[in-house]
Amino acid sequence: MDALGLGPTGGIDDPRSAAGAAPGGCVGPGFRHDALIYDSVEDLVDVAAPFLLEGLAGGDGAVIAAGSDATAALHDAVGNNPLVLVLERHALYRARTPTAITTFRGLSEQARPGRRVRVVGEVDFGTTAADWTEWQRYEAVINAAFAPAPLWGLCVFGAGLPEPLLATARHTHPHLVSRTGRLANADYVDPAAYLAHLPVPDEPLERATPALAVDDVTDFIALRRTIRGYLRTVPGPAYLLEDFQLAVDEMTSNAMRHGSRPVSLRLWSAPGQLVCTIGDAGAGPVDPFAGYGPAHGEDLSAGGMGLWLARQLCDHVTLRRDPHGNSVRLTSHWA
Repeated sequence: MDALGLGPTGGIDDPRSAAGAAPGGCVGPGFRHDALIYDSVEDLVDVAAPFLLEGLAGGDGAVIAAGSDATAALHDAVGNNPLVLVLERHALYRARTPTAITTFRGLSEQARPGRRVRVVGEVDFGTTAADWTEWQRYEAVINAAFAPAPLWGLCVFGAGLPEPLLATARHTHPHLVSRTGRLANADYVDPAAYLAHLPVPDEPLERATPALAVDDVTDFIALRRTIRGYLRTVPGPAYLLEDFQLAVDEMTSNAMRHGSRPVSLRLWSAPGQLVCTIGDAGAGPVDPFAGYGPAHGEDLSAGGMGLWLARQLCDHVTLRRDPHGNSVRLTSHWA
């Protein structure tokens, strides 16, 4: 299986396929983010197995986080090598996006000096528009979030996926890989520009009458008590309700400290779902990657944790801006 040309005429590290005009500064010690659109598991294995084997031979780490059929075939193709780490796809990608970001950052820290960790990853985009958007954002965000990390991601997409998700593959990966090699991707879009043009998914519950509505928050403590009292009446898992309360606290506090008055809040509930919007008259975060890592990096004492925490505590966190100001929408749901 040398579909990637592992010999002297076009290996995956061949300067003719990996150097020079790659968008996004792909060459160098930092993050590489490639996409493979495959028609069958056999097609995937023909490309991804040599990618992992070449890395293992050179001292790279190797990780598989794909669908069950692809994982089994790929693991078999690399000889069930015990050095290949297999991650359960559902646990990684159907959790919240910070779980995947934290996991891969941790793996990158285990790379040998001068080497990378190679990952064959297959995102589970979920079934709802909100799920799709969350993971579409993830594919763009990690170009910035992992930029200095010694990771090489080969993201694999089944050709039968809906066209918007295949478009995500084309627009968020600086390189595309196929049986013929690895090429710079002319359709790659700057991550910030890609995020700016992603549509905001609709939330039908917002059209209903809210359970709580405050147009001008002046007493944060009193509001917090009111919300806590209301959530005690909501039938749902206690830990999810507590997480939601904390996320609402964080976002309301952020709006009051960093935004412009008036600060408003709306809270809705339905069986198995909670939605809360917190708005203020300010411009909101200017960083398109806000909330996908602590604002001040590893120094958690410096603050900047609100959005990062909210993304870990809620299923979906949506930032919006209009002529009247900005808002954040928090959504949590359960079976």
